[in-house]
Amino acid sequence: MRTDADIEGLRRQILEEMDLTRELGDEEVCQLIEEHAGRFAREHFLTLKERSEIEQQLFHSMRKLDVLQELIEDEAVTEIMVNGVNHIFYEKQGRLYESQKHFSSKEKLGDVIQQIAGFCNRVVNEASPIVDARLSDGSRVNIVLEPVALDGAAISIRKFPKKPLEMKDLIAMGALTDEAAEFLRILVRSGYNIFISGGTGSGKTTFLNALSQYIPSEERIITIEDAAELQLWDKPNLIRLETRNANMEGVTPITIRDLIRTALRMRPERIIVGECRGAEALDMLQAMNTGHDGSLSTGHANSCRDMLTRLETMVLMGVELPLQALRSQIASGIDILIHLGRLRDKTRKVLTIAEITGMQGGEIQWQELYRFEETPGSPDRVQGKLMRVGELREREKCRRAGLEVAEGDADGV
Repeated sequence: MRTDADIEGLRRQILEEMDLTRELGDEEVCQLIEEHAGRFAREHFLTLKERSEIEQQLFHSMRKLDVLQELIEDEAVTEIMVNGVNHIFYEKQGRLYESQKHFSSKEKLGDVIQQIAGFCNRVVNEASPIVDARLSDGSRVNIVLEPVALDGAAISIRKFPKKPLEMKDLIAMGALTDEAAEFLRILVRSGYNIFISGGTGSGKTTFLNALSQYIPSEERIITIEDAAELQLWDKPNLIRLETRNANMEGVTPITIRDLIRTALRMRPERIIVGECRGAEALDMLQAMNTGHDGSLSTGHANSCRDMLTRLETMVLMGVELPLQALRSQIASGIDILIHLGRLRDKTRKVLTIAEITGMQGGEIQWQELYRFEETPGSPDRVQGKLMRVGELREREKCRRAGLEVAEGDADGV
């Protein structure tokens, strides 16, 4: 019966034999692992399956992300959560499970954390204990070290499909209807400024990526993110910008605000900001108001109305503006709000598509165009449909693009 101590002992033996004066390829490392694992298997009368498991565990420990690697390679796993050395949880098909595996030591967990941070040139240590990073496959990572994380270092990994979901995939999953998708296609191609809202895990980044596929391929696009996640591989004129944290060596931090200002000098036709969390909302609104039609972004909120309030708060985090002027900026900058939700059966759906129609009495005016209507059914499974409940009022951008939004039989219209 092998133990963590046996695996760690084998790992140390292999490291002692490795020529650290040069970079070894995976094949050379595998050969050393096979030799030591084979000897260990013979001495302890292990089966071929047990030997193979030891070899895989050693390789993951030395060249991959240790006990996390198996979960990372499982395409059905969508999220991985590490709570210190001994507890690893993962989400699979909308349900949470606890892994039977754990890190062999606090030092091994620390090695994995530094490997993740180092991949995207991020620094994480006691002086800077919180960092956002990404894996080589684009998965989003958040790391929090002790002493901020009281029970040991915490890692949260949000995985994304190897092939980004397209709108047709979201339609097949029931996130929205064909009619709503066609409506959004026309709006994106016509250059409407669109803001996507939703709670944590509601699918904002996935939907933003799918929506971005509707942008004409000949346009120049600049994406701005904390950690690059968007996958617009079919867009040839694409510039991807990513923020940079400060570190102990005096490297100057580069913020979302810095990147938006820089992007405005790079002749963008579309600016896509992965997520607005603070004062950068003002820069995003100014970009939308200064000729960069068709820009897209996302933000955390519980509804379209809540998103408008949060935008006001975010802007005021960076600059003092009269509320009337601020609301005017929002009303003239954003054309369409899309709100997503993760429902009780863990499905993700478009709940609202709304149009901002202007200002009246000092308040931002908006109307719902589509609303998710739930139908009676099983309490464990949400049934319903995204219904058309209003007609688009501002159609000038559609006309300039030579496109037309079909009139519908909207309820109450």
